[in-house]
Amino acid sequence: MPGKPATEFFRQTLSAHSWLGLVIGAAMYLICLSGTLIVFHEELSRWEQPEVEEFSDFDPVVLSKTFNEWFTDDTRITPHLWAILPTTDLPRLRLASETDSWFMNADGSMGPRERNHWVEMLLDLHLYLHLPKTWGMIFVSALGAMLVALVISGFLAHPKIIRDAFKLRLGGNRQLEQTDIHNRLSVWGAPFHLMIGITGAYFGFALVILGVYGYVYDNGDTQSIVGDVFGNEPELSQPLGGVAIDRALHNMQHIAPEQSPILITVHDAGTEARFIEVYATAPGRLIYSENYIFDADGNYISRRGFSDGVAGKQIIYSFYRLHFGRFGGFGVKVLYAVLGLALTIISATGISIWLAKRRARSWLDDLWAGIVWGAPAALSVSAMLTLAFGASALVGFWASYLASIGLCLWRRNERYSRRTLQLVSATSIVSLIATYTWLLPPSAIALPITATLLVSALVIGAIGLFNGRATATA
Repeated sequence: MPGKPATEFFRQTLSAHSWLGLVIGAAMYLICLSGTLIVFHEELSRWEQPEVEEFSDFDPVVLSKTFNEWFTDDTRITPHLWAILPTTDLPRLRLASETDSWFMNADGSMGPRERNHWVEMLLDLHLYLHLPKTWGMIFVSALGAMLVALVISGFLAHPKIIRDAFKLRLGGNRQLEQTDIHNRLSVWGAPFHLMIGITGAYFGFALVILGVYGYVYDNGDTQSIVGDVFGNEPELSQPLGGVAIDRALHNMQHIAPEQSPILITVHDAGTEARFIEVYATAPGRLIYSENYIFDADGNYISRRGFSDGVAGKQIIYSFYRLHFGRFGGFGVKVLYAVLGLALTIISATGISIWLAKRRARSWLDDLWAGIVWGAPAALSVSAMLTLAFGASALVGFWASYLASIGLCLWRRNERYSRRTLQLVSATSIVSLIATYTWLLPPSAIALPITATLLVSALVIGAIGLFNGRATATA
């Protein structure tokens, strides 16, 4: 029949479209879920490794001495070395190379090696979706651009969306329920969603755009435009030796007494061209930092000009704090978490609405149930395995996640699968709390995170039990 090849072509195209939509929806959901959690990056880092000595004040002379002694070992030196200074959110001092990281005590002695394996897995999931970093960041940034388009097109496609901002039909038709939840949260959080999409798109595309611009308009010199935006590195030739971090910090008190250093980078470490860069927060400013350049002896050279450069430069250097909620204190973090959770629900319900509109169910319903409710279970199981056995957080997450999805595909009943995974998630979170309490010493640091985990377990468990009763009466 002449029509059969065309029919088969359209059927395969529709199947590919469904797969693409589901892959993008799953990626968006994981990014939003991990982003909601990573707002509390500092708190989670302290929770995962509570035994580290904490302090706010430190002696720059002690820091400089320990830094230079620690990195005299050639096996520890890499082209870039860092001293991450204590802050209000994370009152710990850390020395790091490009391959490893260690905590330093206030007296200059070295503390434990950093082992925030689960938190770093969570951060990599949000930034790169565990893909190779360059391609992962570009893909995640593309999803940020898509989020902006979805927000704008959503308003254009629903002219009554503002008028119906408080319409919420729960407990009845599932499609109407999911639609109302999706639309209401979309309206209430639209400014936040736009900001997250724009700033998220920037991270992966910025250097690509700058590189292309430099190649086209600056005779192929892609580093020139990057230097114009982020500053050029000084050209130095100094005798080999250490770096005078203490003198650089002392000079900072005269150069910018109102600013607070948060990070020190030693560039080209171990070479004659090495130099010190001090990152300092500017009070009342949204920029990540103003950066000051010093030679190896701590003599001031220049600053980057992020605080008073051209408007575009200041805006670009403010995107980090805007995207991750690193301004305004703990209250802003809580607000970001609430709005991030709303965006996570929007991502989940968007695909659920599409699935509910179809005439008949299919394996896609089972797959989506596993994607949505397998993630909380996988995150808590991976954290528990990492704490208890030192297992790879990455392997633990994906093994648990794929097992959850496989269970849903095997059972072929998304209602029961959804309820099962909700109860598994609640149980695994409680097991994580028990494992943490058993293995690690009591600490005030753990209380806020532990309390939040317990509330999360109760909420997810209640949802699972409610869905069980609803299923039984259906």
